Amino acid sequence: MNFSLSNEQKMLIETVRRFIAEECAPLEDDIDATGFLDPDQARALFERARSLGLFGMNMPTEFGGGGLSHLDRILCEEQFGRTSDILIRRAFGNVYEPLLHCRGEQIERWLKPTVAGVRTCSIAITEPGAGSDAAGIKTHAARNGRGWMLNGSKHFISDGEWSDFFLVSAKTGEKEISMFMVDKGLPGFTLGKDQKMMGLRGTPHLELFFDHVQLEDVALLGDVGQGFKLAMSALNVVRLAQVGARAVGKASHVCEMMVNWACERKQFNTRLGDFQMIQQMIADTVIEINAARWMVYQAAWMLDQGLDAREQIAMVKVHASEMLGRVVDRAVQVFGGMGFCKELPIERYYRDSRIYRIFDGTSEIHRGVIAKSVLKKGAALFDVHR
Repeated sequence: MNFSLSNEQKMLIETVRRFIAEECAPLEDDIDATGFLDPDQARALFERARSLGLFGMNMPTEFGGGGLSHLDRILCEEQFGRTSDILIRRAFGNVYEPLLHCRGEQIERWLKPTVAGVRTCSIAITEPGAGSDAAGIKTHAARNGRGWMLNGSKHFISDGEWSDFFLVSAKTGEKEISMFMVDKGLPGFTLGKDQKMMGLRGTPHLELFFDHVQLEDVALLGDVGQGFKLAMSALNVVRLAQVGARAVGKASHVCEMMVNWACERKQFNTRLGDFQMIQQMIADTVIEINAARWMVYQAAWMLDQGLDAREQIAMVKVHASEMLGRVVDRAVQVFGGMGFCKELPIERYYRDSRIYRIFDGTSEIHRGVIAKSVLKKGAALFDVHR
């Protein structure tokens, strides 16, 4: 086992971190205050990232992407955690893996333009009655003489305002789910309200309504009945990259700020860092960040080896998201009144971090998945070489 980073990986991390510090960080406060990223700023951010080869890095080079391995992508995603969600989307792209199932004319119509940043896509699975229960959706599509007729609704669709098409899961049979690429602007497809959130300011979360939306046959992604598998494979990667790795990156960023504050701030003519209770919070934070990071890296390595990492990713989802919650809570405590004040970004990190335990499957759902797997497979999930 070799736990060292290659020179190429170190350069990749440094490039992404520098881009975030120089290009993204200066925009964060204004976005949090206004809940808005100017389209011209968004476009400029995209152009600068693309010029450095930082857009669509998770996609294969044959389609214009960066062709990164899972582990290399995770190294980047960890750095993405140091900035705001909307800036990650605009600078680095949000190209979902199910698009790799595009075939024939779909490649030129949807896949390649998305990888190039010409088109923007959101994934639409969640419904008012189906959150963690992705199989419990009501939206449905039925065949007709011209393709498919789509009816139903979605909500909490991140980036729905900016996106020009959506990967929509819909029932195509009693127990059959398929996935469709649905272009914005089709007759019968309307956008609902932006569902305002506690955090993630600047990223819209829209309702979508489908009232007899006519879809072409070519809009079907993959095969009929493959939609649930495509959705779960997409969410699996999202849980590892956008939740697990970003949680580690955000926690690292917050920890660095907390350590600097503890070294500089004095109370009773003593540095905060010299108080044992503050030291305990710092020590626990560093321990938990490192534990989560190696869980994330191991799961990414397993994917690169072609191994089934579903249980490991479920563990990452729970541990990394809850670790982040504890870290930002400690940071608010260490910063005291300033941690609760909008003059510093700590309170923003506190708000943004709370959703990590909810989206892409709640901690409770994943604990159930893990427990069932352990009861079935036994020590293979927690012992070495079983």
